[in-house]
Amino acid sequence: MTGMLQRGVLAGLKTAWALGKIIFPVTLILALLQPTPLFSWLIDFVTPFMKWFGLSGDAAVPLVLGNLLGLYAAIGAMLTIELTVKEVFILAVMLSFSHNLIVESSVASRTGMSVWLMIVVRVGLAVVSGLLIAHFWDGGQEIARYGFVAHEAAPPSGWGEIILAALKKAVTGIVQLVAIVIPLMTVIQILKERHWIETVSRWMAPATKMLGMSPNTSLTLAAGFVFGLAYGAGVMIQAAKEDGVSKRDLTLAFIFLVSCHAVVEDTLIFVPLGISVWPLLFIRLVTAVLLTMAVAFVWRRFEHPMRKEAAS
Repeated sequence: MTGMLQRGVLAGLKTAWALGKIIFPVTLILALLQPTPLFSWLIDFVTPFMKWFGLSGDAAVPLVLGNLLGLYAAIGAMLTIELTVKEVFILAVMLSFSHNLIVESSVASRTGMSVWLMIVVRVGLAVVSGLLIAHFWDGGQEIARYGFVAHEAAPPSGWGEIILAALKKAVTGIVQLVAIVIPLMTVIQILKERHWIETVSRWMAPATKMLGMSPNTSLTLAAGFVFGLAYGAGVMIQAAKEDGVSKRDLTLAFIFLVSCHAVVEDTLIFVPLGISVWPLLFIRLVTAVLLTMAVAFVWRRFEHPMRKEAAS
């Protein structure tokens, strides 16, 4: 048992190092860029498009912050703006599909996935969902009442404070990564060496089959579904190397996960905004299932004639 734990911790440390080399510098750079004119320029660029989604111009701030820095930054900004329930819900749905794009896409690219494919799918889902809700839902015109939230600290002033805050944010990201990845990889190592991994795959076989994937994709799917793209990427990287997960199955898994990942944290984080989170979870899950099934169906249709040609 001790040997299994040691091998699991070692695998976790290797994975945390591989991911940390991406997460730390990217988080640090983005945090340093936040007070610069670049962020202001991005917000000014996005503002005119807000009316397409039935949003006020101020909504550009959380949208840009969410896509570049993550959900916590976006929600912090939303709590300082007076928005209607409908506007809050539109932003919540859009940001649940499209957030922390640079960090999550960079980390996930270590599995061989295309960064641009992930960004296009996530931004596309955010745009389509925002437009649909804006034009087909007439309710939610009352002003949103935000729930209890912790007091926000004053933003750093001066480059000394900005650099310290950026370093703190980057280090915090690494600490969170280590705290999640090492126990996760240790558990998976035990599951593998005790040959329980096959049982997990059998339990998830109906779900993976429905989504058009092989059973050996189950751990990749479960890790991203619970822990998210950034933290679940460690399992995905190892699965791609050791478990024989095909490029097709990995692509389908990512199509599902870019639509619906870290469902517990990414759903509960919107509770302080005073909206019902069940519709948010339902929209993400249904979108992920239907989109993945559609891609798998199209893939099979194109794959079948190609196999016939290769056989002949």
